[in-house]
Amino acid sequence: MFKIASLGKLTKFAAGTAMALVAGYSLAQADYPEKSIEFIIPFGAGGGADIEGRLLAKEMSKILGQPVVPINKPGGGGAITYTYLTNAKPDGYTVAWNSTSVLTTTNIGNTKFDYDAMDHVGQVEYQAMPFVVKADSKWKTFKDFAEDCKANPDKYKIAFAGVGSATHLAAIALTQAAGCKAIMLPVKAPDRNAKVLSGEADAAMHVFTNPLKLVRAGKMRFLVLTSSERNPAVPDVPTAKELGYGVELDLFRGLSVPKGTPDAIKEKLADAMIKAANSDSFKERAQKIGFTVAPLGTEEFEAKLKKGDADVKAIMNAAGLYKSKMKN
Repeated sequence: MFKIASLGKLTKFAAGTAMALVAGYSLAQADYPEKSIEFIIPFGAGGGADIEGRLLAKEMSKILGQPVVPINKPGGGGAITYTYLTNAKPDGYTVAWNSTSVLTTTNIGNTKFDYDAMDHVGQVEYQAMPFVVKADSKWKTFKDFAEDCKANPDKYKIAFAGVGSATHLAAIALTQAAGCKAIMLPVKAPDRNAKVLSGEADAAMHVFTNPLKLVRAGKMRFLVLTSSERNPAVPDVPTAKELGYGVELDLFRGLSVPKGTPDAIKEKLADAMIKAANSDSFKERAQKIGFTVAPLGTEEFEAKLKKGDADVKAIMNAAGLYKSKMKN
């Protein structure tokens, strides 16, 4: 009887302890955040991703009442940041500023895991990817380029960010849809405009905000966008789908956290993210340089990532890039 009674007391004690721990954990989530949050940026300082991420982090700090501290961890097309994130505690104090690279770098084999090895909080914004030529180019439309390219395979050079990048995949998808074959030329963003303007590259697949000033200055011209909708900054530029090419690929940016981060914490982060994205300073930045503020909550963003992952896999498989590892 003594042993049975003792066991009963121990069971009650264990149950009570477990309930106390759960209650304490729930309270900790309710009080979140209680300290600063690491905001990991997968690209180097000074670029568009860095500037936009730092602005978002600043606005989120105001909303959450704790510092959201930007930390750059570039490398491997985002692989360094995403690997760091998968190894972090799922407590809400490590957040990554993601992009389409969360799909490209995982599918090309720069990581040992897929995009779903992380949890994803939501989307903040996206940028169309334009096909760009010199303003005085003989190609006035993308159809002009496609017909010339088909008649002259492996003659024209298209610059893009790097092997397996979003701009690379968009260039591959466009040329495949157009039925033409071009030389793909990896060129980092700061030099891509110069390559086109000098004639070293005949065209470029770009992130929308990078060549926009040159387009507005009359030095370069957008022929087509790979986004689902036209961009108000260049309303006369058609989308690939409008022209009959089944290509739809944007460069998005959003937030990811370690797998297993509690829903209550993700909800707080998503709420702060959306409010920060809709802040006056962030929207002013978007209007000034041309990206589209388009917040998505966790469920919508997860659905977008699932579809995007399938699209990226299809493009990479067709190009022989799937799990081949980036060369940059």
